[in-house]
Amino acid sequence: MGYLYLALAIVCEVIATTALKATEGFTRPGPTAVMVIGYGLAFYLLSRVLNFLPVGITYAVWSGMGIVLVAVAGAVVYKQLPDLAAILGMGLIVTGVAVIFLFSKTTQA
Repeated sequence: MGYLYLALAIVCEVIATTALKATEGFTRPGPTAVMVIGYGLAFYLLSRVLNFLPVGITYAVWSGMGIVLVAVAGAVVYKQLPDLAAILGMGLIVTGVAVIFLFSKTTQA
């Protein structure tokens, strides 16, 4: 159950962060509402994850995957394409998350 909550928290955080740019300094009510609700749900779900997984592992996966997925959302929604260095760096982040899941004994929920 912890991993399901974690996946949902990541999705909510990515939606909220993507909407943050569209708020235009909180001057647009629709995107602002999406952002507030998205972050609220993300943190609620993240608090539920912590009943199953250690905080360090939870945060590493949440932030790492959030970085990569927000970059993908930025490329799709805002046409902000990362350069090669950014792609390589995000590849290292994904590799780090994979190492945690494959080799860490603390991820067994």
